[in-house]
Amino acid sequence: MCDVRPFRGLRYNPQLLAAPTEVIAPPYDIISPEERVLYQRRSPYNIVRIELAEEQPGDSPDDNKYTRAAATLDDWLREGILIQDKAPALYVIEHRFPYQGEQRSRWGLIARVRLEDFDRGQVRPHEKTRIEPAVDRLLLLRACRTNVSPIMGLFRTEKGEMVAFSRKVGRKRPSVVVRDDQGPSCRLWVVTDTTALDKVSAFLADKVVYIADGHHRYETALRYQKEQSATHPSHTGEEPFNFVMMALMDSCDPGTVVLPTHRMVRGLESEKIRRLEETIAPFFEIEESRPPVATSPGAFDDWLRTRGMGAGEGAVLGLYGLPGRKFWLLRLRSDAELQGFMTRRELGLWGGLDVVLLQRVILEGALGIDTPDMGVDRLGYTRDAREAVARVDSGEYQLAFLLNPVPVSSILDTADAGERLPPKSTYFYPKTPAGLVMNPVWDES
Repeated sequence: MCDVRPFRGLRYNPQLLAAPTEVIAPPYDIISPEERVLYQRRSPYNIVRIELAEEQPGDSPDDNKYTRAAATLDDWLREGILIQDKAPALYVIEHRFPYQGEQRSRWGLIARVRLEDFDRGQVRPHEKTRIEPAVDRLLLLRACRTNVSPIMGLFRTEKGEMVAFSRKVGRKRPSVVVRDDQGPSCRLWVVTDTTALDKVSAFLADKVVYIADGHHRYETALRYQKEQSATHPSHTGEEPFNFVMMALMDSCDPGTVVLPTHRMVRGLESEKIRRLEETIAPFFEIEESRPPVATSPGAFDDWLRTRGMGAGEGAVLGLYGLPGRKFWLLRLRSDAELQGFMTRRELGLWGGLDVVLLQRVILEGALGIDTPDMGVDRLGYTRDAREAVARVDSGEYQLAFLLNPVPVSSILDTADAGERLPPKSTYFYPKTPAGLVMNPVWDES
């Protein structure tokens, strides 16, 4: 059973802060150091001061970015900058954003969701994670005892019932409207009607939740739950630390967009690069092409789409950076023998998925990047294909591999099979901002 509940969220006080756009920020993992400075300058109350507080020289176990984040949160609560909603609520959100020349809309529902170990199958991951980000989020959660940004989750419906519910709510005036620097806007409605809350919870009770984004934060919340349970041996299971804040999305929502995360590689021996064509030729048909000079935003992506990339068309990869700055399109051969790289079960799941083919056949098989530590040292990631090419041209990286987005159906099927895609395989766009609404795990009401 999926236990989805309303909660009394923490939100910015509209009477003191009339411009909510100035105080929200993206989730921690997509904020660069330069962007963090910009968000800090935007407002003394920007959520980045909690979500991604700045390290300082002389930090110690008693005085560090996590203790400062907690002190900032306490100050804002005491000063009334942040206030807690009086009644439990579910928070409907709508993202409006431009994508491939058209305006799109995606709906979501922010709620408390009961934490479940993955082996129970009620909450299912789809992507591998690294240890370092999980440790960072755990230290922040211990200090602040608050979910600052929601984990993004998917659930299956037959007819998009939750989209219909959200659109009905969206006929009313929203409580909050924020706009992102890159174009997307986000609107939020606070739903407190008990009849509506009960209907939503009942509808979701038999659903499986798939983690779309926020695997590290979910694993952090699980670890925190176990710590608190050990500290409180008389716990009942109803304590707020047994739940985590999630932004739930309907898998049938036509506004759902998944972007690819391209790979850049460095630290390769020249011999491996020289022999790359020979090594991968048995698995890929190689088409050499010369991309146009990208004179306008999106021009390079448009060119890629004419070559079968960027539209989720499957096993075709772009490769840039070989001698002469060649650009190759790699298409999986129909007779490629992949049994040495995947089990029969994995072939059924991923035999035509380019992100897995890249990981198994090229990165691990041909280039020898076959351990997590090597991946940390040698791989870079970007969602911008032009940036990937430019960073090869600058000499920072040797090769760039451009990918298609992973279809939502493949994400769900992977999670249902109990498997996980390589790290950073998916990027759900746009992200739900940090600071829009927060979940206090110390609140018992």
